[in-house]
Amino acid sequence: MKVVPLRLTPGADLRRALETWMGEQQEQAGCLISAVGSLSVVQLRLAGATEATAIHGELEILSLSGTLSPDGSHLHIAIADNQGAVIGGHLCGGSLVRTTAELVVGLLPEWRFSREIDPATGYAELRISPQVPD
Repeated sequence: MKVVPLRLTPGADLRRALETWMGEQQEQAGCLISAVGSLSVVQLRLAGATEATAIHGELEILSLSGTLSPDGSHLHIAIADNQGAVIGGHLCGGSLVRTTAELVVGLLPEWRFSREIDPATGYAELRISPQVPD
């Protein structure tokens, strides 16, 4: 595994920045190892929902996990508001960094992740395959 630290600055779209960065890498599979920071707005798709819910405020990132591939990601986030209330769900685009997002990403050179629509779920689900050497 190749481990890469990243820092996103205020105003960056957390999900889109990660997906853009992954698309620029030679590796075809990645995962989030660690994430801390804050958001001014988070767009969450809650369990069973079809649309994202926007939450605005001073939000702390407690946890961010998921997989990254050149053609998309699957990311879940838990955040706390300024009263300590915690909520989490599927991280959607439009989630903006407030002060910082400090991330550690693992790149998996021996694997290839891709997304394909799964007829059973209707979602673009993870497909895992060995990476063919160049």
